[in-house]
Formats: sequence, structure tokens, C-alpha cells
Amino acid sequence: MKYVRSLVRDVPDFPQRGILFRDITPILAEPRAFHITLDAVAERFIGEHVDAIVAVESRGFIFGGALAARLNASFVPVRKPGKLPAATDRVAYSLEYGKGELEMHRDALSSGARVVVVDDLLATGGTASASGELVRKQGGNLIAYAFVIELEGLGGRSRLAPVPVVSLIQYA
Repeated sequence: MKYVRSLVRDVPDFPQRGILFRDITPILAEPRAFHITLDAVAERFIGEHVDAIVAVESRGFIFGGALAARLNASFVPVRKPGKLPAATDRVAYSLEYGKGELEMHRDALSSGARVVVVDDLLATGGTASASGELVRKQGGNLIAYAFVIELEGLGGRSRLAPVPVVSLIQYA
């Protein structure tokens, strides 16, 4: 993971002043790094029987779709309001620099489906927690959260407890 971590780009003052954004696009630009990242996450779930990967718009889609293919699981997108064409469930949440709402198709999961929520980065855990709430609302069994990057100082992991959290790269 040292190689993959070396590709994460720091972008100061994005999306607003005072935020240090950890940019994963250089990982995506390097096929070897992208494969290493996907394989490292997938390895954690081999033998776990994952039915669905629920991924958060938009960078979570990049990892979630590829991970779903590797684990032979369905891919379920979680999006901002008004972006999904059929009936949806919706939750409101707060994140490190604002508030938001997320939606997921009402028929996305079957009751008891074993689900992993995937995103590129864990900060305060608001977005991931809201996605987990959507999974539970549909009767899914949330078995883990998975992230490429975790910003440990923002407390996201504790907000997601007791559900296990997998993160590949941590920043204090």
C-alpha cells in the first residue's frame, strides 16, 4: 500500500477554504495502483458471501462497481436526490463541511442481503452512516464499510461502530 499511498494527491482548500482534500484520481490514472487497491479491498471479503456493494456517488462508484464485479455481487448506487429514475428511499445527513441527502432505489436490496458500503474516503462518517441507514431501511444486513482512505482524526470509524470498517490508507 506504500506505492498506492504515494499517489494520493493533497489539494489544499478544496472544496472550501481550510479543507485538505485527499485526491484519489492519481491512483485511478495508474492501472497497477488501481488493481492493487481493488484487490486489497476484495481480499478482505473473500469467503464472506457479499450479496451487494452499495456505493456512494460519485467516487465511491469507481471502486464500488469494480469491487462488485470482483466479488460477484450486485452493485447498488446511492445518489443525491432526483438522480435515480424509480421510487427511492431518502435520508438526510451531515458531513464535515455541510449537510446533504442521499437516495437509493426502494427495490435495490432483498431482505437479509449481505451488504458492504463502499466509498473512497471516510472522514466524519456522515455519508457512510446515511448509506448504512438506507441499507437497514430496506432490510439489508450491513456487514462492513470499506474505504480507500480514512482520516482518523475526524472520528468516522466510531460513528459507524459496531459495524466493521476496512480502510487501506490512514491519515492521522
